[in-house]
Amino acid sequence: MAADAAIPVDRLRAALAAIDAANADDPHTIEVGGEIRPKEQAHAELMTEWVQRLDPGARDAQLVAARAHHLRRWALSRSDYPEGRAGYLRWRTAQAKRHAADVAAIVTAAGYDEAFAADVSAIVAKRGLATDPRVQTHEDALCLVFFQTQFEALADKLGDDHMAEVLAKTWAKMSPAARRIAKGLDLSPRAAALLAAAARS
Repeated sequence: MAADAAIPVDRLRAALAAIDAANADDPHTIEVGGEIRPKEQAHAELMTEWVQRLDPGARDAQLVAARAHHLRRWALSRSDYPEGRAGYLRWRTAQAKRHAADVAAIVTAAGYDEAFAADVSAIVAKRGLATDPRVQTHEDALCLVFFQTQFEALADKLGDDHMAEVLAKTWAKMSPAARRIAKGLDLSPRAAALLAAAARS
């Protein structure tokens, strides 16, 4: 019985380690906690931490989806596709297909079946956002990682007025629990003011 109980832990550990190894090749970096890290690897770890905080009972599919949500995203560059919405949608579709194949290869090698791989891809694609609590948790974690790591840089790029629109849309997608957490994040005065305005809208 003890050996059987250890199997899911072992395959989860193997899947997460393989995802981390794949994301370690990210040529883009980000500073987290004073340390320069591969961007997608750092984001993936933060995603996993938030999912576990938001849902302490999160199962393997949720944790793998969190870790793999942008698996090797840099491998298919947006610049390889035409400008405009049509080009963006083609890129998104190609990313989804590549991502599903890469995740399936990793999780099946770790001992999971094809149904599990499809479930992970569904969470990452945020299918069933209005009906599946796991997908809402995933969305909440994405938003919280955004506030932690991308808020300031995007505000500098877009300006406060445009950023206010982005924040209003982000806020609308979040659960009440995630909104409460967001309000308590350690943000700069400027970011905190923008977030407070979005919360009031």
